[in-house]
Amino acid sequence: MTLHYSFQVGGLRCHTLEGGLQRLDGGAMFGVVPRTLWKARIEPDKRNRIPLAMRCVLVEHDDGLVLIDTALGNKEDARFLDIYGVENQGLEGATQLEDALASAGFLPRDVKWVINTHLHFDHAGGNTTMDPDLENDPRRHVRPTFPHATYVVQRGELEFARHTNERTRASYLPHNFEPIASAGRWRLLDGEVEVLPGISVRLTPGHVPFHQAVLLQDRGEAALFVGDLFPTTAHLPLPWIMGYDVEPLRTLESKRAILNEAVAAGWRLIFEHDPKVIMGTPVKDGKTVVLHDTSPVPEPGNMISG
Repeated sequence: MTLHYSFQVGGLRCHTLEGGLQRLDGGAMFGVVPRTLWKARIEPDKRNRIPLAMRCVLVEHDDGLVLIDTALGNKEDARFLDIYGVENQGLEGATQLEDALASAGFLPRDVKWVINTHLHFDHAGGNTTMDPDLENDPRRHVRPTFPHATYVVQRGELEFARHTNERTRASYLPHNFEPIASAGRWRLLDGEVEVLPGISVRLTPGHVPFHQAVLLQDRGEAALFVGDLFPTTAHLPLPWIMGYDVEPLRTLESKRAILNEAVAAGWRLIFEHDPKVIMGTPVKDGKTVVLHDTSPVPEPGNMISG
């Protein structure tokens, strides 16, 4: 697999970064959708898990390099990695995200902004990293992965992550976000704002109450990084909603609103978890929405720009 794919949104030079692979239960990923239907779209393994990318987006912006979501990181133990079928190791002790970043020509110290759609471990785990100088420290000391970056998330999402219950606790791991707070590096948002010129966030509640999608706009073009609103292309139908979503009826309305706007405005949608498709343009086809102009995950040796 090629680790990055380059594309333009107007004058914004962008790259998707393949941060690794995880495998989650197919039934949980599709909620009330019968197995016979979702299996036709994504084949499960013997443990009923489906492969899911951990795709991030990098934007070359005049105000500094912007990274949207950070994949899993390097802090979890072998049992965790086995349960979730994680494959995210890079070369020489790096993570696959760090290798993908390098393949696009950058290092972690070059990143100036990190925007999290939300703080689940597969979206924010790479926010922090094990300090290599303290690898054997029993406290498992961690630090921000991107030493010069400001980290951006909804204020409500950070509070939601800090006050978990039996339903939400497994997805929010404090070592992914509290070291950012300790370092004084959070920029907390209250609603829909323009983070930087041409980069804004849209509230898309449902998966979690303060989930946000990230909209890139320049020179009349737009692309939306949808996070877990549409985790894969198979989730385009409105009722195909994850069992993981804490407010599925709000997910339904968020999906409806975003699809209507995306179709009307001609936005591209960038998919974080689809193992085969990076992005596409949603188009109305009767009562359904289909994707046109899709960009598949490139194989080694194929072109990596679009």
